[in-house]
Amino acid sequence: MGAPDFWNDPKEAQQVARQAKALKAQVEEWERAHGKWEDLEVLLELAVEEDDEATLQEAAQQLADLEREVERLELSTLLSGEYDDADAILHIHAGAGGTEAQDWAEMLTRMYTRWAEDHGYTVEVLDSLPGEEAGIKSISLAVKGHRAYGYLKAERGVHRLVRISPFDASGRRHTSFASVTVEPDVEDDGEIEIDPSDLRIDTYRASGAGGQHVNKTESAVRITHLPTGIVVQCQSERSQHSNRDRAMRMLRARLLQRKLEEQQKKMAELRGEQAEIAWGSQIRSYVFQPYTMVKDHRTDAETGNVQAVMDGEIDMFIEAYLRHKQS
Repeated sequence: MGAPDFWNDPKEAQQVARQAKALKAQVEEWERAHGKWEDLEVLLELAVEEDDEATLQEAAQQLADLEREVERLELSTLLSGEYDDADAILHIHAGAGGTEAQDWAEMLTRMYTRWAEDHGYTVEVLDSLPGEEAGIKSISLAVKGHRAYGYLKAERGVHRLVRISPFDASGRRHTSFASVTVEPDVEDDGEIEIDPSDLRIDTYRASGAGGQHVNKTESAVRITHLPTGIVVQCQSERSQHSNRDRAMRMLRARLLQRKLEEQQKKMAELRGEQAEIAWGSQIRSYVFQPYTMVKDHRTDAETGNVQAVMDGEIDMFIEAYLRHKQS
């Protein structure tokens, strides 16, 4: 019996290998959860036999932690997209409004960073443009971890903030906007072909953190994809070569996301759906004054605990979105 046909196609072989890796990771996660449950049973039996209140409290805490872990595992079953297991590249851009909007973009950056850290993901700043007075005009983050893209794709769109501006001496209420885009960060598997002749590559001196070496050499790289007008840039690495490689990966991710959106739009047209497919529409409002509320306009999920949300507790919105997409 010969080898399966897909081994003769490197692209299909890589796709199968990626799927096998994802399935193996899922099985291991459920096995770890089952092992924790067995350990918890032993601990609970010990607490009852010894009539030990401290051990009983410890068992109760472990049970609460296990419940949250199982909820996350159940949520992961909603991630069925081809690239949902991939790392993510997240971009945040301040909207019109100067310092107020730039401060909002920085607040969102902190929110997503806290969320990522709470889920055991690592976050790397690929490129950042600071505001003149405060905040940031734009930032690109690499979020690395299993299913980072699958979860963060729920955050694409415009995020709206309503609050009393700390930058307004009159204490007036302001509305600010920032856009969030998310792309899958995957290895080059031949899915996206890039013709070198379609690229314009510019180098420049990096700004911000990085030390004198970074600022004295043209280590930062900007790549323009001429057919689409997509521009990516990276200045997080010390060498121009490393920044170029990272920028090419960012470009590949942007082109892949563009392809996925086009496929989704085509499928919606075939099904006769009239729903808006664009990611640029407003998805969520964060109200600090005159009351506190965060509401997702796609799913109607909401909470009054604004501070918790800004500290990274956004799973309720991600889960509501994923369940809404499955319905």
